[in-house]
Amino acid sequence: MLTRETPVEIAGPVGPLEALYLESPAPHGLALLCHPNPVQGGTMMNKVVSTLQRTARDAGLSTLRFNYRGVGASAGNHDMGTGEVDDALAAAHWLRARNPDLPITLLGFSFGGFVAASLGGRLEAQGETLARLIMVAPAVMRLRDEDALPLACPLTVIQPETDEVIDPQLIYDWSNALTRPHELLKVAECGHFFHGKLPELKELVAPRLSN
Repeated sequence: MLTRETPVEIAGPVGPLEALYLESPAPHGLALLCHPNPVQGGTMMNKVVSTLQRTARDAGLSTLRFNYRGVGASAGNHDMGTGEVDDALAAAHWLRARNPDLPITLLGFSFGGFVAASLGGRLEAQGETLARLIMVAPAVMRLRDEDALPLACPLTVIQPETDEVIDPQLIYDWSNALTRPHELLKVAECGHFFHGKLPELKELVAPRLSN
């Protein structure tokens, strides 16, 4: 099985976006991955994002991860909000153009959880039917009223119980207030970056990406 990602360039809203694409030989779906906060060093090579990419690959999905504007070789400057969602939308359209018929799963870690959630709402509003949205230790405090979550796809939220970056109680309260169906999975004795807990993360995500 092909396991090496291919560097690609995506036409973004403010210039080219650096990305890595893996085309599965017989994919049953697509995975678009959104990375954490650029201001805090987040890139598409983050180890949690890399774990999610490999998990999606092993589940038989073609994968795309990309750097937001101003990260790595991607053009532009950080927007820390709407701009990164615009970038993710461009990446989703690139992925859809190459794969017209396969369902898309969105996965986002930390700030990328906010981006993936906002992107999901935009794609659904455009008529896209998503396979699933997976938010890992998501920065839900960044979600605004206009950042509508997708409503039709399954939603999984994975939260470390000893997260030192995003207060776990914030996630629990957000989950309790969320009216759409979803599942909240808690990872015991685990910090924000899943140090020593990446195998547990993969075990939670893998069955949710299978046929």
